[in-house]
Amino acid sequence: MEWLVWHGMTEWTMVPQGGSPIAVTIGKCLNVHWKPSRITVERLNMSIDWKQYEMQEGFYDELISSPGNARVPARQLASYLSGLSEDEIQSRKQAAESTIKDMGVSFTVYSEGENIDRAWPFDIVPRIISAQQWEKTAAGLRQRLKALNMFIDDLYHEQNIIKDGVIPEFVLKQSKNYRPECEGVNPRFGVWAHICGTDLVRDGDGQFYVLEDNLRVPSGVSYMLENRSIMKRVLPEVFEKVSIAPVGDYPEALFNMLASLSPRQSSSPVVAVLTPGIFNSAYFEHAFLAQRMGAELVEGSDLVVGKDDCVYMKTISGLERVDVIYRRIDDMFLDPEVFEPESVLGVPGLMRAWRKGKVALANAPGAGVADDKVVYAYVPDIIRYYLDEEPLIPNVETYLCYDDEQREYVLDNLDKLVVKPANESGGYGMLVGPHSTKKEREQFAELIKANPRNYIAQPTLALSTSPTLVGRSKVEPRHLDLRPFILQGESTYVTTGGLTRVAMKKGSLVVNSSQGGGSKDTWIVDTSAGKG
Repeated sequence: MEWLVWHGMTEWTMVPQGGSPIAVTIGKCLNVHWKPSRITVERLNMSIDWKQYEMQEGFYDELISSPGNARVPARQLASYLSGLSEDEIQSRKQAAESTIKDMGVSFTVYSEGENIDRAWPFDIVPRIISAQQWEKTAAGLRQRLKALNMFIDDLYHEQNIIKDGVIPEFVLKQSKNYRPECEGVNPRFGVWAHICGTDLVRDGDGQFYVLEDNLRVPSGVSYMLENRSIMKRVLPEVFEKVSIAPVGDYPEALFNMLASLSPRQSSSPVVAVLTPGIFNSAYFEHAFLAQRMGAELVEGSDLVVGKDDCVYMKTISGLERVDVIYRRIDDMFLDPEVFEPESVLGVPGLMRAWRKGKVALANAPGAGVADDKVVYAYVPDIIRYYLDEEPLIPNVETYLCYDDEQREYVLDNLDKLVVKPANESGGYGMLVGPHSTKKEREQFAELIKANPRNYIAQPTLALSTSPTLVGRSKVEPRHLDLRPFILQGESTYVTTGGLTRVAMKKGSLVVNSSQGGGSKDTWIVDTSAGKG
């Protein structure tokens, strides 16, 4: 006679009859005690049980399709995690935290006039997307940035899109980020937004939607790269079994794109990353990218514009010409001769050098005109106008408060909508209707009425969820978004995946790290590769 003992989700162990009583350990989670008359199974310590995972009704889950059943690209990961004991899960979590500390991965939060450095909040359960789906998404991202760059170039030249009535003229005239100083400038390849971070979300239908485009100084890509470094230390065995697309070529792709913008024909153009300094919230990223690219990390005081209108970097050997500047400073602080006269972050004469083609700036000044959330509502029409194509990734439905009829709808439904100012970022200045108070809704109603051009509204999305570690070994669904990064110069590059940001608080829709959000590694998994 033989006993069959169930273990985990799919494994069985056979125990033969006969002999003296024995105790054997099966896997890492179950202890089996055998006697000729009976067999008992003890739970040593809890592991992840996907059958107990409480999915949220009406929300698309990125890893689990139904209780106990992982989506195809996530099956190997789910099986592996369910085989880890509680102690092992905790060990992996602690390894991630130690790695983050050792690598110095941090972000800065401004609070009560102080700069507070915090360790990067990270969850060890990755987000998984199939390679087949990502291929379609990447094509949509390339399409979108190509059209946006054609739009920006048109605005600073002929403005045909306005003349043809596709976008109202007042939308442009009232844009906070339109720079008349950029009119007539011709950046190389006609590209203004060289680096774009596009925020994607999945609604309850599982479809990706574009939530917003970040075209000024988008940040976060260093955390995408560091997330992968952390996960390779935490779950190295899974990387051996699963075909996961790499992300490590981004610094090289970024450098090659920047080098292609050089006004001088040189095999080794000088590229510099212009940072506001160590007190900036994204300074970690500025230093990280400069180091990974082999580029110079400079502040405004390190640069000078010569009489020949070229930009030079101060070195111990004297002045060295700079060809390309990857600027991480907002337009208004770039050049005190043109914009904010009190700015000590920029370089006097920098705009003059750029306009004369003596230095390349990425992103170009003025690119933020397409970062306006009112312009966002017109992007599908922008794609149709310039490319004669249908958008491959849809927008979230958007109500423009400058329109009388749409504004009336928004004011009547503030408790159901998310209201955003046109030019804020980081989740600030917005109203999440279902989570707001009556007083907050009344305040926003007055703001909308006073300046309707400055506000849009969108339905509250059923943001997709993904299993997130809570406590020692329990996983619960948490809402998330995704920020892939797109580079455009002579050619276009899209990251494989991007930065997944997750709302660590139960029920929260706010994923921004500055407001309590965290992050996950993003795996693009090719299920046809046959690895393992």
